[in-house]
Amino acid sequence: QVQLVESGGGLVQAGGSLRLSCAASERTFSNYGMGWFRQAPGKERECIAAINWSSSNTYYRDSVKGRFTISRDNAKNMVYLQMNSLQPDDTAVYFCAKARTLDVFTTPTMYDTWGQGTQVTVSS
Repeated sequence: QVQLVESGGGLVQAGGSLRLSCAASERTFSNYGMGWFRQAPGKERECIAAINWSSSNTYYRDSVKGRFTISRDNAKNMVYLQMNSLQPDDTAVYFCAKARTLDVFTTPTMYDTWGQGTQVTVSS
């Protein structure tokens, strides 16, 4: 079973940037869609970006459009989330997840494997 490990979180000032990385343990990950979710204290987990197996289709939550970019490198078993113009409202634990099939999904129940999460804190 694929295992996912996120990295790249941290503390950044408003307006700054971070790049999150997600390493998958198996090459079969290239057959599946991938997503980035975040969960702030007291709030539900929300999908902020997703990408299909071939990178031909992506999804972005309205609140991050134009600021965040999801990408993947199937040769390296990696998924990335470039986050620019970060704001305090972006503060959350960020998770990468593997979808059940090769498409783009926004619902957490369509993902069957999750990383442990990485904290992103944006100070004002």
